[in-house]
Amino acid sequence: MRRRYLPKSSRLAGNKAFKTVLARKLRFSNELLTLYLAENKCGRPRLGLSVGKSLGTSVQRNRFKRLLREVFRQTQDQVPAGFDYVLMLSKKRGNLESGKLSYKQLKDAFIGLVADAKKKIEKQ
Repeated sequence: MRRRYLPKSSRLAGNKAFKTVLARKLRFSNELLTLYLAENKCGRPRLGLSVGKSLGTSVQRNRFKRLLREVFRQTQDQVPAGFDYVLMLSKKRGNLESGKLSYKQLKDAFIGLVADAKKKIEKQ
């Protein structure tokens, strides 16, 4: 069986790429996630993740990153192409400390943010 993953061409890499997206200051947030986005020239959506050390041990942080990458991979058809996205987890939620965030919770939060972003992009 072939493994499914988010290819490197769909990921943001390097500090400069992250700073470019953050400098655009187009931000949307909810109780779980904060989404920053900026247009790119490659014509496909790319994802960058930022999960701080305050969110748990490395095992917990890596689990969150795996879940977020999978959410992005599964919902790419709902995400506007031609944008770079930086996702950050918010520590406001108690589930983060216990590591009990589910895929469904993250997916719902992400899709809500993308819907808000689509509305904002269409207005411009």
